[in-house]
Amino acid sequence: MKNQWKTSHQNIQNWYKCHGRVDLPWRTTDDPYHIYLSEIMLQQTQVKTVLERYYFPFLKRFPTLKALGDAPLDDVLKMWEGLGYYNRAKNLHKTAKIVDVLPSNIDELIALPGIGKNTAHAVATFAFKQPVPIMEANVKRILCRLHKLSTPTDKMLWQIAYDLVDTKNPFDYNQAMMDIGATLCTPKNPQCEDCPLNEVCQGKDDPTLYPTKKKRKVPTREQYIMISVYNNKLSLTQRSGKFLHGLWGFSSTEVPLCASEYIGEVTHAYTHFKLICKVYVYDELDKGQAHYFTIQQIRKLAISKVDEKIVKLYLDTI
Repeated sequence: MKNQWKTSHQNIQNWYKCHGRVDLPWRTTDDPYHIYLSEIMLQQTQVKTVLERYYFPFLKRFPTLKALGDAPLDDVLKMWEGLGYYNRAKNLHKTAKIVDVLPSNIDELIALPGIGKNTAHAVATFAFKQPVPIMEANVKRILCRLHKLSTPTDKMLWQIAYDLVDTKNPFDYNQAMMDIGATLCTPKNPQCEDCPLNEVCQGKDDPTLYPTKKKRKVPTREQYIMISVYNNKLSLTQRSGKFLHGLWGFSSTEVPLCASEYIGEVTHAYTHFKLICKVYVYDELDKGQAHYFTIQQIRKLAISKVDEKIVKLYLDTI
């Protein structure tokens, strides 16, 4: 298989030149920071979303790793607003406070906040042209189908990936593998007849069998949300827990206050659960120590999508 695969490297290169997404901005730069940012943004997020709404505005606001590290976390989270998985933004900020220049060594990259094995390999090969493979979801699926693997371990897949990587042209090879997985070797209805790996693929007769997809049931969580209103301003707190840390949001409560008014509910789907928020409004007589904001001020804060929905629900009821 290994020798056969080496003869396929040219097919992959030819396919990439004709069909690959060669014009993506993070593929036409050798700036490690730009490439690193794209890798973090593209985790759990579609290319179209990153490209159209986040990548360029973020770079305009924070053009260098140093500029990112010098900025307040609130500013970083505001630029990330709507992209989700806010730990990504916080870890970007933490890394920027540690280094002004990204290291090229994989182990040194992994030691930085939020950079796992695949991201470290991606930065190493795309920014520093190192002859190493990557292992994102599309590549995993290709490797499983090539070898008819239903439930492989990560260790097994990494070994295969290192055996198969095109060490003479790792940049185009790795980019091509992602594009093949995204456009041809898809989870459903793969286009095997157009794939440059067709001749060496052992699973092409029934590719959707590989890998075995784990069925999971997404649980539902419910929360009571209390909007405290004082002098036409709303009370928000800055989250300190692990979930949505650093973002501003409305407080949850175990039991709604008796004098509060129920105004409706909002729902939001996260990766691992669905959240249902039953929203109540309470008019405060004393401002106390809480932080109150006008609607205009709230729009300048970094808040989550679910809190945006709560604001909209409130505005629809007044």
